[in-house]
Amino acid sequence: MKFGLFPCCSPPVLLLQYESSSRAVLGKLGIEFMEIKDFSCCGYPLRNLNFKAFVLSSARNLALAEKHKVNIVTVCNCCFGNLKYVDHLMKEDPSLASDVNTTLAKEGLKYGGGIEAMHLLDVLYNQVGIERIRKKIVRPFEGLKIATHYGCHILRPSKVVKFDNPLAPSVFDRLVEVTGAESIPWRKKLECCGAPLLGIDDDLSMDLTRDKIREARKAGAHYLCSACPFCHIQFDTIQKRMLSEGIIVRSLPSILYPQLLGLSMGIKEKTLGLDMNTLDITRVKDFLRKKKAPTRETALDAA
Repeated sequence: MKFGLFPCCSPPVLLLQYESSSRAVLGKLGIEFMEIKDFSCCGYPLRNLNFKAFVLSSARNLALAEKHKVNIVTVCNCCFGNLKYVDHLMKEDPSLASDVNTTLAKEGLKYGGGIEAMHLLDVLYNQVGIERIRKKIVRPFEGLKIATHYGCHILRPSKVVKFDNPLAPSVFDRLVEVTGAESIPWRKKLECCGAPLLGIDDDLSMDLTRDKIREARKAGAHYLCSACPFCHIQFDTIQKRMLSEGIIVRSLPSILYPQLLGLSMGIKEKTLGLDMNTLDITRVKDFLRKKKAPTRETALDAA
């Protein structure tokens, strides 16, 4: 399988570990990437400022992938949601598609609706599959309790993204559990992390984050786990700020899903960028099931 990796704006600058861990995990699962250097912003920051420019930004990226005959995979919930939304709009509104294609033609591009934008979790679950992932697990977790955080844009609007049941999703939980960890039920699992409000109303933003941390801890979580760069930044960098300002007194570290999966697949910590997370997550290794030295009998059986 080959995909065009859509890098999103934030990981190359703020979350290098998200891209490196995703590349490492997908590479070990046999996923190949085509580097499309002309990919640009999905247009999300323009959505409420200039809608036509927003649509054109996403449509251009879809057209680039279509030109190279590869589906897009992105690690960002916002990019995923926007690419899916614009793809939906272009298919539903022929006049909009015609208008956008007139502009794209100046670059020799055309949107035809022939490719699909997919999220990292979507590729892992629906393209690779749980059983294929399971075969790559060499050091499963034992006793590790994870509070999964889906994020908003991967689930809604459900008729557009078509990722999972928006009211009772299970895909992310199953992907966590293939590592041997337990995905625990918790009360605020599907509520916003607070990231969209940061810089607008910091107090409300951090109140939402604090409530999520409190509920996840109450449910017995050892770690939060997200697959969205903005959610992870809120749970990692902003949570550290909340600690320093006395808004919370105990942290609940956040680990990116490809970091969690990568550890259970035996990928090196440095490659996964564990040390690049703001809050220390190195103790997650303590939950990895230790390899037992082979007995003489099992060694003979293997031979």
